[in-house]
Amino acid sequence: MELTRRDAIAALGAVGVAGGALALSQSGETDDADGEGRTTTPTGPDEAAASLSEHELTTAVAVAKAIYPSPVENVEGFVTDFLRGRVADDPERATEIAETVAYLDDYVNTWYDVDAFATLSPATRVEAFERMNADTIDPDPDGGSVQRVRYYLVNDLLFALYASPTGGELVGIENPQGHPGGTTSYRRGPQSETEN
Repeated sequence: MELTRRDAIAALGAVGVAGGALALSQSGETDDADGEGRTTTPTGPDEAAASLSEHELTTAVAVAKAIYPSPVENVEGFVTDFLRGRVADDPERATEIAETVAYLDDYVNTWYDVDAFATLSPATRVEAFERMNADTIDPDPDGGSVQRVRYYLVNDLLFALYASPTGGELVGIENPQGHPGGTTSYRRGPQSETEN
Protein backbone atom coordinates (compact mmCIF):
# COMPACT_ATOMS: atom_id res chain seq x y z
CA MET A 1 0.00 0.00 0.00
CA GLU A 2 1.84 3.06 -1.26
CA LEU A 3 1.06 6.44 0.22
CA THR A 4 0.99 9.31 -2.27
CA ARG A 5 0.98 13.10 -2.31
CA ARG A 6 -2.77 12.88 -2.85
CA ASP A 7 -3.02 10.95 0.44
CA ALA A 8 -1.08 13.73 2.19
CA ILE A 9 -3.39 16.38 0.77
CA ALA A 10 -6.46 14.37 1.83
CA ALA A 11 -5.02 14.02 5.35
CA LEU A 12 -4.38 17.77 5.50
CA GLY A 13 -7.98 18.38 4.51
CA ALA A 14 -9.12 16.02 7.25
CA VAL A 15 -7.26 18.04 9.90
CA GLY A 16 -8.70 21.27 8.49
CA VAL A 17 -5.53 22.64 6.93
CA ALA A 18 -6.88 23.83 3.60
CA GLY A 19 -4.23 26.54 3.22
CA GLY A 20 -1.42 24.09 3.95
CA ALA A 21 -2.86 21.60 1.50
CA LEU A 22 -3.10 24.31 -1.14
CA ALA A 23 0.50 25.37 -0.54
CA LEU A 24 1.61 21.74 -0.76
CA SER A 25 -0.33 21.06 -3.94
CA GLN A 26 1.14 24.16 -5.60
CA SER A 27 4.68 23.70 -4.34
CA GLY A 28 5.58 20.61 -6.39
CA GLU A 29 9.23 19.79 -5.88
CA THR A 30 10.47 23.40 -6.04
CA ASP A 31 10.86 24.16 -2.34
CA ASP A 32 14.05 26.09 -1.64
CA ALA A 33 16.30 25.47 1.34
CA ASP A 34 17.11 28.53 3.41
CA GLY A 35 20.41 29.15 5.16
CA GLU A 36 19.47 27.11 8.24
CA GLY A 37 18.65 23.87 6.46
CA ARG A 38 14.93 24.54 6.60
CA THR A 39 12.68 24.30 3.59
CA THR A 40 10.18 27.03 2.87
CA THR A 41 7.09 27.04 0.70
CA PRO A 42 6.35 30.38 -0.93
CA THR A 43 2.91 31.72 -0.02
CA GLY A 44 3.12 35.15 -1.59
CA PRO A 45 5.55 37.49 -3.31
CA ASP A 46 7.25 38.64 -0.12
CA GLU A 47 6.57 35.97 2.48
CA ALA A 48 7.67 32.45 3.35
CA ALA A 49 5.61 29.93 5.27
CA ALA A 50 6.58 28.27 8.54
CA SER A 51 8.85 25.29 8.07
CA LEU A 52 10.65 22.35 9.65
CA SER A 53 14.35 21.53 9.35
CA GLU A 54 15.52 18.44 7.52
CA HIS A 55 16.46 16.91 10.88
CA GLU A 56 12.94 17.47 12.24
CA LEU A 57 11.40 15.93 9.12
CA THR A 58 13.81 12.97 9.26
CA THR A 59 12.89 12.40 12.90
CA ALA A 60 9.17 12.52 12.11
CA VAL A 61 9.71 9.96 9.32
CA ALA A 62 11.59 7.74 11.81
CA VAL A 63 8.65 8.03 14.23
CA ALA A 64 6.19 7.10 11.48
CA LYS A 65 8.26 4.08 10.40
CA ALA A 66 8.14 2.85 14.00
CA ILE A 67 4.37 3.26 14.42
CA TYR A 68 2.93 2.66 10.93
CA PRO A 69 1.91 -0.86 9.88
CA SER A 70 4.56 -2.66 7.83
CA PRO A 71 2.55 -2.91 4.55
CA VAL A 72 2.66 0.89 4.17
CA GLU A 73 5.17 2.18 1.60
CA ASN A 74 6.49 5.67 0.75
CA VAL A 75 6.30 6.73 4.39
CA GLU A 76 9.03 9.35 3.92
CA GLY A 77 7.28 11.16 1.08
CA PHE A 78 3.89 11.06 2.79
CA VAL A 79 5.11 12.30 6.18
CA THR A 80 7.27 15.03 4.65
CA ASP A 81 4.41 16.28 2.47
CA PHE A 82 1.90 16.11 5.31
CA LEU A 83 4.08 17.95 7.83
CA ARG A 84 5.18 20.63 5.37
CA GLY A 85 1.53 21.35 4.66
CA ARG A 86 0.61 21.08 8.35
CA VAL A 87 3.02 23.83 9.42
CA ALA A 88 2.88 25.97 6.26
CA ASP A 89 0.78 28.67 7.92
CA ASP A 90 1.37 27.68 11.54
CA PRO A 91 4.76 28.78 12.89
CA GLU A 92 3.70 27.85 16.42
CA ARG A 93 3.14 24.21 15.45
CA ALA A 94 6.51 24.15 13.69
CA THR A 95 8.14 25.40 16.91
CA GLU A 96 6.29 22.81 19.03
CA ILE A 97 7.36 19.97 16.72
CA ALA A 98 10.96 21.21 16.79
CA GLU A 99 10.93 21.26 20.61
CA THR A 100 9.40 17.78 20.70
CA VAL A 101 12.10 16.44 18.36
CA ALA A 102 14.78 18.02 20.56
CA TYR A 103 13.29 16.23 23.59
CA LEU A 104 13.29 12.89 21.74
CA ASP A 105 16.95 13.36 20.81
CA ASP A 106 17.88 14.23 24.41
CA TYR A 107 15.94 11.21 25.68
CA VAL A 108 17.65 8.69 23.41
CA ASN A 109 21.02 10.30 24.09
CA THR A 110 20.51 9.60 27.79
CA TRP A 111 19.12 6.05 27.45
CA TYR A 112 20.77 4.73 24.29
CA ASP A 113 23.90 6.88 23.97
CA VAL A 114 23.11 8.06 20.44
CA ASP A 115 22.84 11.62 19.15
CA ALA A 116 19.47 11.39 17.42
CA PHE A 117 16.23 9.40 17.62
CA ALA A 118 16.36 8.79 13.86
CA THR A 119 19.62 6.82 14.20
CA LEU A 120 17.96 4.11 16.30
CA SER A 121 16.80 0.90 14.64
CA PRO A 122 13.02 0.64 14.10
CA ALA A 123 12.70 -1.92 16.91
CA THR A 124 14.66 0.30 19.32
CA ARG A 125 12.46 3.28 18.41
CA VAL A 126 9.42 1.27 19.46
CA GLU A 127 11.23 0.27 22.65
CA ALA A 128 12.05 3.93 23.37
CA PHE A 129 8.38 4.89 23.00
CA GLU A 130 7.36 2.09 25.36
CA ARG A 131 10.08 3.03 27.87
CA MET A 132 8.90 6.65 27.99
CA ASN A 133 5.22 5.52 28.00
CA ALA A 134 4.49 7.45 24.80
CA ASP A 135 2.35 4.51 23.69
CA THR A 136 -0.03 4.78 26.66
CA ILE A 137 0.12 8.35 28.01
CA ASP A 138 -2.68 10.81 27.28
CA PRO A 139 -1.74 13.33 24.58
CA ASP A 140 -1.66 16.95 25.71
CA PRO A 141 -0.16 19.86 23.76
CA ASP A 142 0.35 21.76 27.03
CA GLY A 143 1.44 18.78 29.11
CA GLY A 144 4.79 17.23 29.89
CA SER A 145 7.38 16.33 27.27
CA VAL A 146 6.12 12.78 26.72
CA GLN A 147 2.52 13.97 26.41
CA ARG A 148 3.70 16.42 23.77
CA VAL A 149 5.55 13.63 21.90
CA ARG A 150 2.29 11.69 21.87
CA TYR A 151 0.29 14.73 20.72
CA TYR A 152 2.57 16.35 18.12
CA LEU A 153 4.22 13.27 16.64
CA VAL A 154 2.58 9.93 17.43
CA ASN A 155 -1.11 10.90 17.31
CA ASP A 156 -0.77 13.45 14.51
CA LEU A 157 1.07 11.02 12.25
CA LEU A 158 -1.34 8.17 13.00
CA PHE A 159 -4.32 10.42 12.32
CA ALA A 160 -2.74 11.52 9.03
CA LEU A 161 -2.28 7.91 7.96
CA TYR A 162 -5.80 6.75 8.77
CA ALA A 163 -7.43 9.94 7.43
CA SER A 164 -5.82 9.31 4.05
CA PRO A 165 -7.63 7.16 1.44
CA THR A 166 -4.79 4.60 1.35
CA GLY A 167 -4.52 4.39 5.15
CA GLY A 168 -8.29 4.15 5.47
CA GLU A 169 -8.36 1.26 3.02
CA LEU A 170 -5.67 -0.46 5.06
CA VAL A 171 -8.02 -0.70 8.05
CA GLY A 172 -11.19 -1.31 6.06
CA ILE A 173 -12.60 2.21 6.08
CA GLU A 174 -13.98 2.45 2.56
CA ASN A 175 -14.75 6.14 2.75
CA PRO A 176 -12.78 8.11 5.36
CA GLN A 177 -14.45 11.18 6.89
CA GLY A 178 -14.69 13.93 4.33
CA HIS A 179 -14.77 11.50 1.39
CA PRO A 180 -18.30 11.35 -0.05
CA GLY A 181 -17.88 8.03 -1.85
CA GLY A 182 -20.85 8.50 -4.17
CA THR A 183 -24.47 7.40 -3.85
CA THR A 184 -23.70 3.73 -4.50
CA SER A 185 -21.69 3.42 -1.28
CA TYR A 186 -24.54 4.35 1.03
CA ARG A 187 -27.27 2.51 -0.86
CA ARG A 188 -25.38 -0.78 -0.71
CA GLY A 189 -25.69 -2.78 2.49
CA PRO A 190 -22.77 -4.33 4.38
CA GLN A 191 -20.95 -7.00 2.37
CA SER A 192 -19.01 -9.97 3.63
CA GLU A 193 -15.59 -10.98 2.33
CA THR A 194 -17.11 -13.77 0.21
CA GLU A 195 -19.59 -11.53 -1.65
CA ASN A 196 -18.54 -9.98 -4.97
